[in-house]
Amino acid sequence: MAIFGFITGYIIPFILVLSLLVFVHEMGHYLVGRWSGIRVTAFSVGFGPELIGFTDSHGTRWKLSAIPLGGYVKFFGDEDASSLPDASSVSHMSEADRARTLAGAKLWKRAATVAAGPIANFILAIAIFAVLFSVYGKMIADPVVAEVRPDSAAAEAGVRPGDRLVALDGSKVSTFEDVRRYVSVRPETPIVVTVKRDGQDLDLPMVPKRTEINDQFGNKVELGLIGVVTNEERGNFRLETFTPLEAVGEGVKETGNIITGTFRYIGNLVTGRMKADQLGGPVRVAQASGQMATLGFAAVIQLAAVLSVSIGLLNLMPVPVLDGGHLVFYAIEAVRGKPLGAGAQEIAFRIGLAMVLSLMVFATFNDITNLIG
Repeated sequence: MAIFGFITGYIIPFILVLSLLVFVHEMGHYLVGRWSGIRVTAFSVGFGPELIGFTDSHGTRWKLSAIPLGGYVKFFGDEDASSLPDASSVSHMSEADRARTLAGAKLWKRAATVAAGPIANFILAIAIFAVLFSVYGKMIADPVVAEVRPDSAAAEAGVRPGDRLVALDGSKVSTFEDVRRYVSVRPETPIVVTVKRDGQDLDLPMVPKRTEINDQFGNKVELGLIGVVTNEERGNFRLETFTPLEAVGEGVKETGNIITGTFRYIGNLVTGRMKADQLGGPVRVAQASGQMATLGFAAVIQLAAVLSVSIGLLNLMPVPVLDGGHLVFYAIEAVRGKPLGAGAQEIAFRIGLAMVLSLMVFATFNDITNLIG
């Protein structure tokens, strides 16, 4: 019974969420590739042995594979699913056939085809957020302080109950969530909080403290806190509704916030302001999927939007094997006037694969450590 509950509560939501994101990502590659005249030989959700599939009239094999941890589109003339060109095969093709390969397409078409996957993930996230905001609205609160935690950064800087937070480092804020989002990714980073008190603006320098907290599911989360709290009376909690067009704008803004927050987190890792144990892999994604499933369909879809942005950003990393690595190769080709040699590309792909596998092993180790802890 426990195993059945684990499968239905964690594994199935995880597979459904990840499969949706992979399908959308690969569909971006597929659609732009086909539009560019590039032939697609395989479209797979998952890796490894094929479970079920069919071949369409264009010769594309659509399949569901056994390992649900990704997917791929294989183009005509590719050596493998990583889109490494089969130089020997392509060199012996006719000019017409070579034009239908990814390697033989014009540079801008190759770049557009590769970039389309991450872009599709960003579009999906915007669409999900837009639907959620238009259907459910968004609960907001004014950035007015109801309580200042003792010994917090805000207390040390002189923030008082009743102060209204109006700007952070000179950028205006309009909701308490704006404050939380800005501060959470800036632990141990000096900031200037502008508060309005008795009709006057006061600039209060402070340093958010790196704090480990437990979320609603008991998971440990590390973030920056300044120690201010609002309540329903001070914050004027209310549900904000949006027209469909406004909801799309909010979706774009929310997606942008996730992107900037992710880059900020990476910067914090490099500078040592945050620990690398916050990086999670498939086990943590499965755990989050199951936990969100207990909150309802909207929570799972919201998680899918966040993960879609993460997948888009991950694939844009300038690492060979990933989409970003291909784009770097194309940028080099644009500068040199010719592509890198097949040998150099193969070596780069091997290094990139080793880097990706190392990251996966590290993230999975963090997942296991988190579960045991």
